[in-house]
Amino acid sequence: MALFPAFAGLSEAPDGGSSRKELDWLSNPSFCVGSITSLSQQTEAAPAHVSEGLPLTRSHLKSESSDESDTNKKLKQTSRKKKKEKKKKRKHQHHKKTKRKHGPSSSSRSETDTDSEKDKPSRGVGGSKKESEEPNQGNNAAADTGHRFVWLEDIQAVTGETFRTDKKPDPANWEYKSLYRGDIARYKRKGDSCLGINPKKQCISWEGTSTEKKHSRKQVERYFTKKSVGLMNIDGVAISSKTEPPSSEPISFIPVKDLEDAAPVTTWLNPLGIYDQSTTHWLQGQGPPEQESKQPDAQPDSESAALKAKVEEFNRRVRENPRDTQLWMAFVAFQDEVMKSPGLYAIEEGEQEKRKRSLKLILEKKLAILERAIESNQSSVDLKLAKLKLCTEFWEPSTLVKEWQKLIFLHPNNTALWQKYLLFCQSQFSTFSISKIHSLYGKCLSTLSAVKDGSILSHPALPGTEEAMFALFLQQCHFLRQAGHSEKAISLFQAMVDFTFFKPDSVKDLPTKGQVEFFEPFWDSGEPRAGEKGARGWKAWMHQQERGGWVVINPDEDDDEPEEDDQEIKDKTLPRWQIWLAAERSRDQRHWRPWRPDKTKKQTEEDCEDPERQVLFDDIGQSLIRLSSHDLQFQLVEAFLQFLGVPSGFTPPASCLYLAMDENSIFDNGLYDEKPLTFFNPLFSGASCVGRMDRLGYPRWTRGQNREGEEFIRNVFHLVMPLFSGKEKSQLCFSWLQYEIAKVIWCLHTKNKKRLKSQGKNCKKLAKNLLKEPENCNNFCLWKQYAHLEWLLGNTEDARKVFDTALGMAGSRELKDSDLCELSLLYAELEVELSPEVRRAATARAVHILTKLTESSPYGPYTGQVLAVHILKARKAYEHALQDCLGDSCVSNPAPTDSCSRLISLAKCFMLFQYLTIGIDAAVQIYEQVFAKLNSSVFPEGSGEGDSASSQSWTSVLEAITLMHTSLLRFHMKVSVYPLAPLREALSQALKLYPGNQVLWRSYVQIQNKSHSASKTRRFFDTITRSAKPLEPWLFAIEAEKLRKRLVETVQRLDGREIHATIPETGLMHRIQALFENAMRSDSGSQCPLLWRMYLNFLVSLGNKERSKGVFYKALQNCPWAKVLYLDAVEYFPDEMQEILDLMTEKELRVRLPLEELELLLED
Repeated sequence: MALFPAFAGLSEAPDGGSSRKELDWLSNPSFCVGSITSLSQQTEAAPAHVSEGLPLTRSHLKSESSDESDTNKKLKQTSRKKKKEKKKKRKHQHHKKTKRKHGPSSSSRSETDTDSEKDKPSRGVGGSKKESEEPNQGNNAAADTGHRFVWLEDIQAVTGETFRTDKKPDPANWEYKSLYRGDIARYKRKGDSCLGINPKKQCISWEGTSTEKKHSRKQVERYFTKKSVGLMNIDGVAISSKTEPPSSEPISFIPVKDLEDAAPVTTWLNPLGIYDQSTTHWLQGQGPPEQESKQPDAQPDSESAALKAKVEEFNRRVRENPRDTQLWMAFVAFQDEVMKSPGLYAIEEGEQEKRKRSLKLILEKKLAILERAIESNQSSVDLKLAKLKLCTEFWEPSTLVKEWQKLIFLHPNNTALWQKYLLFCQSQFSTFSISKIHSLYGKCLSTLSAVKDGSILSHPALPGTEEAMFALFLQQCHFLRQAGHSEKAISLFQAMVDFTFFKPDSVKDLPTKGQVEFFEPFWDSGEPRAGEKGARGWKAWMHQQERGGWVVINPDEDDDEPEEDDQEIKDKTLPRWQIWLAAERSRDQRHWRPWRPDKTKKQTEEDCEDPERQVLFDDIGQSLIRLSSHDLQFQLVEAFLQFLGVPSGFTPPASCLYLAMDENSIFDNGLYDEKPLTFFNPLFSGASCVGRMDRLGYPRWTRGQNREGEEFIRNVFHLVMPLFSGKEKSQLCFSWLQYEIAKVIWCLHTKNKKRLKSQGKNCKKLAKNLLKEPENCNNFCLWKQYAHLEWLLGNTEDARKVFDTALGMAGSRELKDSDLCELSLLYAELEVELSPEVRRAATARAVHILTKLTESSPYGPYTGQVLAVHILKARKAYEHALQDCLGDSCVSNPAPTDSCSRLISLAKCFMLFQYLTIGIDAAVQIYEQVFAKLNSSVFPEGSGEGDSASSQSWTSVLEAITLMHTSLLRFHMKVSVYPLAPLREALSQALKLYPGNQVLWRSYVQIQNKSHSASKTRRFFDTITRSAKPLEPWLFAIEAEKLRKRLVETVQRLDGREIHATIPETGLMHRIQALFENAMRSDSGSQCPLLWRMYLNFLVSLGNKERSKGVFYKALQNCPWAKVLYLDAVEYFPDEMQEILDLMTEKELRVRLPLEELELLLED
């Protein structure tokens, strides 16, 4: 029997020979014929009639084979037809109707026809030599072979030369470069051994068309999907409608009852009454009722109903109270909640998601509400500001500027509006230029001055106008400094000092505009100004002009030694961008003072090499303001000194605080780790002094200015110190001496012994000169600084003599003088911080100092161990004095300054005394007592903050005592074994109350960096950043993560080589980037140059230059005035140097060394 029935005739042909051997594999001796006899009889008689109208593309050649071959052939065709029929069911449904009409015969024909037409190009048999030699084929069949396609299986005389041809090419193979996936055999290997090696361990299963219909499985939604999150806001559905009275007996389970407790109904489907209604419907073949089928939609409907009720409530309330601006603002904010919920206003299916995601729709709805609100409140500035902020997404910058100008014209007396308008114009990169913004500041200050003088009758001056004008003036000065125009900023301060303190009596009654007009001749006269040698002031110049002018005396030429010019280009082999950066920063540092022609050298204005260094009166005239408040006048001097780099203790106003921050000195701990009790740490830092544009990360210590700059600062001190008296003059002397001591600390840090010797000598000379003045003889602040200087220079015995002398001068003031308490406190802290070898004796000295402070007898030097009786008396004296101070603090309102300073110094001394005599727990107990008393009496809500002046003063008291508390804990951990938890807890509580304190943040970040687990730190930062308005939490959160990343990389480095990331912590990188992005969402963050510098530096350190360039240009969109950003970009992207300098020139930033001049210098 043949293996393939279609070739049975070929295998049994009597030819013999070679052809017989070739076809031996077709025979199957084990095949039984009898098993399919009945089936062959049924399939023998098949209808052969085919209509001539339907062309047959496939004809079956009649063969003279046996019955078995015919039967096998028909079986094979039947199986193939079944496969094709199932394929047709999916693609061509109209063929099913044809099969039903014509029965099995016609259906088989039509199916054959369709398949053959489809397969015309690919299936067929070409003419072969053996085909003409077949005598046993009929004439009709022989004729059909010439022009019809036949199946290869139907041919009997198959030889090796029979083949298939494909005359029509398939262009899809050229187009898609691969075969159609349906033409590729699908199979699945079973077994993993190499194919052909071990047949027992492997096989191939061929896969045909899948007959089973694929059922789409609905994916289960997780809890975080939008639909699931929306369900959390839906009210719960009641499970039971009845509530039983509570029983006294405890129950083991909570019964869950149906909504309807109905009696069971027995029917023929439910004979026992145990099926519920839905099961009964299912047994009857019915679906659920229409109401039940819609039950899942009830929850969204209830939520929509609740939202609609809120919307209606808002509409009703704004109709009843259209003047309530806060209600309108709440209605605007409510739109975000409406849009986050499932579509309340969705009309069609699918529109819900579109509207939900559409930001434009939210903005349009908010804008419509604001326009309705403004119609009812024409004078509301807050609503108009909210509208302008919203329209930033819609309008062009030019349109926005016009709308801002209209708003400013309507409200010229609103200082907060001016502040926002200036920041808006300052941050618009497309319309920004230095000259425009500078003139805008002048217009703002001159307009507010006219309002304050009463020149604008339609708009009276609002409360706090003078303080706001002073803040805007400082903001303008920092803007000019950051843009590189430091000469104009210094000139503004010089003019304000003369305009405020040296005003002639004849012009004091004039309005500000008239006074400015009189000031112009003095400015243009060439008279020395504040900070210059020989400055006498505007008033003296006016008096002398009335008498005929000054008598010019030729100065000694020996005093005017020109400062040797440092060579700007020291190494010409360096890259061009490095040479330019070094020269540009050098000129910034040397040329920050305005250039003035020296008359002794017969100089004129034409002799100035750089015309930009000259400042005309038109550059500063409009920005001059009149300060009548004595506190503001003193703040002006403090701000000027802080601007020059002198640590005067001045903190910029909140409105311009973060605009001025442009260098990362806020993260520098300095010597705080070595001397946690006595190291000077200013409460504010981050704003670089004039002339400093160092790269980010450069250690920022008070190094001082060059020789001319130091002379300028000395002249300013000599000019302004006679203007004040009492504590204000003492504060100025203290700032001057502290500035000189800071330079000594810098020399100690750099270990520059030669400069340390000269600097120490100059500093001691200044301290002695200040103490020689009659009003400073009993100034304990100056004595304290002088003794501290001697201690820093290593002269411990001399310092003790100075301390003993100062304390002996005090007499028996006991604990009533805060300055004396501070002097004794510093003396004791310095003794405590001595080396461990002499710490025992030093502790005894410290106890002696703090004990003598409480006694009425005069102070005597240390002679030996203090008796226990004296210690007990001192403790009682401290307790009584502290109770008296706390009692006075609860009664007095507002709190006097003397009372606050006395409480601070007394609490510090008592805490240190308790620490030295009992232990750290006793000192902590004193802190908790003071904190609880002030927190409960002054701040009954326990918030730790208040709006009144008295609340702010007591807040500063708590802040100072908290700093002492944390410093004591840090020192105790340094000298002994102590857990970290109390310090961490103290810092956490303090930072929740004072999130803007940089000293506390530095301590917190440092101690948390030692912890291996960062989760607690991250949770704390996340809590603070959510609630606090200051930017410091964001800055220190970023710094903490950067320190952790640096620590991980240090561990992964081997001998300082490349990083081997065995445990890569890429989450740190993404976390830091997310912190940067979140910090910049606020207005203070997006306009803080320091934050952008840190972000740019971090991305460059990762090596992602393309992303870094994008962040640089994004930074320019928000801070286009910050020159340090452009300098950083030149350092990070040297190839873009020309483009960056062109951008600086276009925006009118100060470029002190043009590239053309650099080329000339390089050629020389």
